[in-house]
Amino acid sequence: MGTHWLSRRFSNVPLLPGCELLAAPIVRSMNSKIKAGQISPQLYARIGGILYLSLIIIGMFSVVFIRERLIVSLNAEATATNIRNSEFLWRIGIVCDLVMHLLDIPIMLIIYTLLKPTNKNIALLALLFNLIQTAVLVANKLNLLMPLFLLGNDDYLKAFDVQQLNSLLYVSLKAHDYGFGLGLIFFGFVCITNGYLIIKSGYFPKIIGVLLQVAGLCYLVNNFTLILNPLLANKIFPFMMIPVFIAETTFALRLAIKGVNLDKWKLKQELL
Repeated sequence: MGTHWLSRRFSNVPLLPGCELLAAPIVRSMNSKIKAGQISPQLYARIGGILYLSLIIIGMFSVVFIRERLIVSLNAEATATNIRNSEFLWRIGIVCDLVMHLLDIPIMLIIYTLLKPTNKNIALLALLFNLIQTAVLVANKLNLLMPLFLLGNDDYLKAFDVQQLNSLLYVSLKAHDYGFGLGLIFFGFVCITNGYLIIKSGYFPKIIGVLLQVAGLCYLVNNFTLILNPLLANKIFPFMMIPVFIAETTFALRLAIKGVNLDKWKLKQELL
């Protein structure tokens, strides 16, 4: 997918007033302190990198060590039994997901601040895609709370037998899978637009931008396939996630360890 049209289309477009007002005080404060030499963009980069790595680790823990242990594929009864017997662990997984989404807020603001000197409007576009992604994923956590409601002892649940409750529980988990996929479609566009900005920036290695754009395409292919052909999506998922993991981990490590090329970043910042 070519991305040169993004630069042509958005380089002279005025910012959306509502969106700029939303983040304007924070961003202006950050910019003024950077220009005054009070805060280095390297500090922002390293904070962003540490938060990004933390997000990746927490997300992997929640999926690999909690949900994959408790959810038994195509077996509603075994899944319900596992969640019932490990209710607190299931709740920890939900909290981990919420912490991950909370971390996403400062990360997206830091990345916007670092990439804005390259193209302010495209950086804002990526920020908007990221906000939608996070909002969708946070709302989707209700599907993980649903099993806890269905496994309760409230009188209104007596209208259903155990098999029906287990089936409803499993349907809520399937809904969560699809909700997660819907959110990641927006994140695919985040990776593509941020990748473009990194390639054009001059203060990040171009290879990171290329890796992020490949990751973005993988997100889009996998999650649109989930909607169109779920069986095929299950087969290609492991292969799609390898470039994603490499790209996001590489970008996070670069931010945390080396940050930006300070001279080139300041040169572009002065042109804003």
